Amino acid sequence: MTPRITFIAAACLLAGSAAFAQMPPPPASGPVPPAPLGATPPVPPVPPMAPAAAPDAGTVATGRVQQWLINPNGDADGLLLADGTQVAFPPHLSTAVMQVLKPGDTVQVSGWRAPGVPVVRMQSLSANGRSVADQPPAPGMAPPTPPIASTPPTSRALREPGALSAMSASGRIERLLYTDRGDVRGVLLADKTIVRFPPHIGAAYGAQLQPGAQLHARGWGTRGAQGAALEATSLGPTADTVRELFSGPGLVPGARGPAGRGPGVARGAGPRSARDAGGPGAQPPAPLMAPPAPVPAS
Repeated sequence: MTPRITFIAAACLLAGSAAFAQMPPPPASGPVPPAPLGATPPVPPVPPMAPAAAPDAGTVATGRVQQWLINPNGDADGLLLADGTQVAFPPHLSTAVMQVLKPGDTVQVSGWRAPGVPVVRMQSLSANGRSVADQPPAPGMAPPTPPIASTPPTSRALREPGALSAMSASGRIERLLYTDRGDVRGVLLADKTIVRFPPHIGAAYGAQLQPGAQLHARGWGTRGAQGAALEATSLGPTADTVRELFSGPGLVPGARGPAGRGPGVARGAGPRSARDAGGPGAQPPAPLMAPPAPVPAS
């Protein structure tokens, strides 16, 4: 080996040794020392998120149809089965479902069961050898044509579309009606009339809206061969104790008109006390219905 080659090999060896000496030692096993003061600590890795709880998909409910659940426009948007199960579907399927079955028929429903309430959101149903499925419309698909006089006798086919009538209903609450989220959205009276209201009304007066309680409702809806339904604008245990649920322009919510028959009191119509104006000493509105009487101890 020539002296030149020997010198080059020695230089490379010394350079590699110096680089190796500058490498930090591997971390020792054991607890990690705290970060220096003022240094940003390392961010721990984010654990994978657990998948959100999905509704119980694929549930099949089978039973005899007891009655249609119709909305205030007269469209069927649900079924009540004999075992109390409420089957919900969008109102645009009303005509298709009514052509497949009728009260008294046995139906088989596939869909999703809502937790905690007897509601099944329909994906498809079958009865009498025919079926209906809830399919989203294709892109660019035109909306369905309104029903005409030749359509099977639904309440909407027998009246002008969108026409609602002032209605009232009174009787014993037979059962509560729920959304597929578990909110109370209405009641079914003993005479099979359906009274609808927004879920926040059902939540606010849940203690009074119970099966067996008496209810009087006024509002707007329809009455036809498939049943009667109204959207309540005032509720109470009797006709003399109803209270307004909504206020129109210039009306005080919950106020009563002359002799207790008007929908409300116009703002600025006469002097108002501090209690009426919401000032000092104002009281919250009276409950929709009186709470049930306590049961005497035996």
